[in-house]
Amino acid sequence: MARRRTFEELVAQGAAEPVEGWDFSWFEGRATEERPGWGYPGLLAERLSEARVVLDIQTGGGEVFAGALRACAASGSPARGLAMPRTIVATESWPPNLVLARRALAPWGGAVVQAADAGGLPLRSGRFDLVVSRHPTVVVWPEISRVLAPGGRYLSQQVGAGSNRELTDFMMGRRPVNQSRSPERAVAAARGAGLEVTDLREQTLRLEFFDVGAVVYFLRKVPWTVPGFTVAGYAEPIARMHAHICEQGSFVSTAPRFLIEARQPAR
Repeated sequence: MARRRTFEELVAQGAAEPVEGWDFSWFEGRATEERPGWGYPGLLAERLSEARVVLDIQTGGGEVFAGALRACAASGSPARGLAMPRTIVATESWPPNLVLARRALAPWGGAVVQAADAGGLPLRSGRFDLVVSRHPTVVVWPEISRVLAPGGRYLSQQVGAGSNRELTDFMMGRRPVNQSRSPERAVAAARGAGLEVTDLREQTLRLEFFDVGAVVYFLRKVPWTVPGFTVAGYAEPIARMHAHICEQGSFVSTAPRFLIEARQPAR
C-alpha cells in the first residue's frame, strides 16, 4: 500500500510543479474538471477545416490549438472538400509560453507572435477568415473585428462570471462576483464592435480537488482565481483546505463557461 503523503509533502508538490503552458495532466488522480457539452476542440477542428487563414489569440502553450490542427489533418480529405489552413498564426503574451507554442505549432509552419493580452494585435487588418481563442484573459473586441476578413468568423470558449467562486471565497473570504465576464456583456461588446453573434451557449461545470497539493498547483496555474496567491501568504487557508479535504474527501467548486461565435458581416 502506498504511503499517505503528509500535508507538507502535498503543499511542496503543488508549489514545485512548473506552470508553463495549459497541460493539466498533472492533476490526473488529484482533481477532476467537467468539460462543456459542446466540445470546443471538436468545434475548433471543424472550423479549421473550413478556413484558410487562421489566428489563435492567447494560445498559451499552443496545446489546444495544436490538438485541433492534428484532428483537422487526420479527418480532412479532398473528397469531402476539407483541407488544412494555409496560414496559421497565434499570439501569446507570456515569454515561457511563447517557447512552448512555437514548438507545438512548428509542424504546421505556425507563426507565434508576442502580443499583450489587453493591447492591440500586431497584425494586418482584414487578414483572417477565422479567429479563435480558448479562455482569453481579456477580449479586445475592436481588435478582433479589425483583423477579421469580411464574412470571417470568431469562435471562443470563455470563462464566465464567478468562475470557481467557492474556491476564491474559501481562500479569501466572501467576495462580490465581477460581472464583466458575463455572456450578456460579451454579446453586447461583440455587437458594439460591429460583429453579428451567431451562437451563444452556457454551462456551469463541476471541479473537484482530492488533495491540497492540487489546490495549490491550480491557484498557481490559474492565478486570477486568487490574485497574488503565494503559499506563504495563504498558509492559514491552505491548512484549512487540507483539513476540509481530509474530513469531506474533496473540495468542490463550480466554473461557468460559455461558447460564443460571431461573424464579420460581408462588405
